[in-house]
Amino acid sequence: MIGLYVYEPIVLRAPEHDGRHLRFVNDCLLEVREELRRRGSDLLLARGNAVETLESLRRAIGFTRLYSHEETGLGATFDRDKAVGAWARASGTEWIEVPQHGVVRPLAPRDGWARRWRARMLENVAPPPVAVRPPPADDLDRFGRGELLEADRAVPDSIQRGGASRGDALLDSFLHQRGRRYQSDMSSPITAWHGCSRLSPHIAYGSVSVRVASQAADARIDQLAADPASGERSGWRRSIASFSKRLRWHCHFIQKLEDEPAIERRNFSRAFDGMRTEDDSAWDREQARRFAAFERAETGYPFVDACLRCLNETGWINFRMRAMLMSFAGYHLWLHWKRPAIHLAGLFTDFEPGIHYSQCQMQSGVTGINTIRIYSPIKQQADQDPGGVFVRRWIPELEGVPDEHLAQPQSMPALTQQMAGCVVGSRYPEPVVDHAAAYREAKQRVHAWRSSPAARTEAQRVYIKHGSRKRSERPTSKRRPPDDRGGAVERMES
Repeated sequence: MIGLYVYEPIVLRAPEHDGRHLRFVNDCLLEVREELRRRGSDLLLARGNAVETLESLRRAIGFTRLYSHEETGLGATFDRDKAVGAWARASGTEWIEVPQHGVVRPLAPRDGWARRWRARMLENVAPPPVAVRPPPADDLDRFGRGELLEADRAVPDSIQRGGASRGDALLDSFLHQRGRRYQSDMSSPITAWHGCSRLSPHIAYGSVSVRVASQAADARIDQLAADPASGERSGWRRSIASFSKRLRWHCHFIQKLEDEPAIERRNFSRAFDGMRTEDDSAWDREQARRFAAFERAETGYPFVDACLRCLNETGWINFRMRAMLMSFAGYHLWLHWKRPAIHLAGLFTDFEPGIHYSQCQMQSGVTGINTIRIYSPIKQQADQDPGGVFVRRWIPELEGVPDEHLAQPQSMPALTQQMAGCVVGSRYPEPVVDHAAAYREAKQRVHAWRSSPAARTEAQRVYIKHGSRKRSERPTSKRRPPDDRGGAVERMES
């Protein structure tokens, strides 16, 4: 047995790809190669087309069986998998794809998915082989063992690193040290940095599996239940139960892309086609100006800009802030979700297509079955960073701005701006849009589209195909399907 990883142009050239993804993968590959060599085998590294590489290796060593994990990725990798399948059938190679999480392939209908997910999480984790017999060394040398492919530009040192050993350490420290206040810590970008598990890139790339994380969480809850002397038992148990729920949500969202690959490119609900300008090449100057401000983290909204700058340098931000960023792009800037989604995908070290595109559409209000949430960056800053610690860290030009003006520095009188060393429009940009006007207009637009008969019909279709069945197995009304996470579908919140 021999391991193989192929650096594929279709992945490296994808608009979502960034050097931070490549470095994380390389960290994982180094550990896999070390483990295989310890067991007597090796990991081969190659660059190029997957089918051509597999055929070259087959000719070199004559293998008849190919193992890989099941991947629910971008459309390009889906097409690659179909090509590999055709090659395997033509070459007489048995291709065995092993599920790496709770996504079910194929799935029809959606009913009962949560039970099937739980059953898979309870399956035994296969132990690693003690020893592996590789093909003859001469055959491997003819193929070439390959070297790591380095990123074409520098990756900030603060970007999270990969490897199973790091992932295992994070899981252990979260379940036993960092996770007690998980439910409250996850909301703020200050506390979430330490209080969240930080396992998302490891789960995305497979250096920690969802099943391993789920079983470790179950074991920790059992340990807490058996220890009546633990004074903080209940807080821990609630937090770990919440973490386990999010492991299920992880697979729930990826299942949507597995069931309907087209959602990478188009709206869940086709009733919202045309609500925003989809093709960014057709944007007018104002739309281009708004996106450029978002891309440069110069929107004039300190909390938005701080989150974007943090993402650029660290590759991570907590979920609530991700939701706020997409909400801001979709509602305040009134941009179609595609271009902001691609930009953010390149910043997220933990980019996972199934989760990413589902969430970007959800926060843009085009799924048809999810609660419309229009986040106010001003309110979020007051709630999640009341002392301005996060904003001042990432936007040092606002360091001298008084607390009462930090969320809206343009509200400072001219003299105060000069005294604070922050003249808005010079030192820090004016807001790219007016919050009140943008919020009001977005609310009116979305309500008008969502109240149409076509949108209601589409909501039923989307819910039946993709909606969570945890609370209800079927829509309770033909007019108002339940929200994908149980909320009312018409509520707006700032």
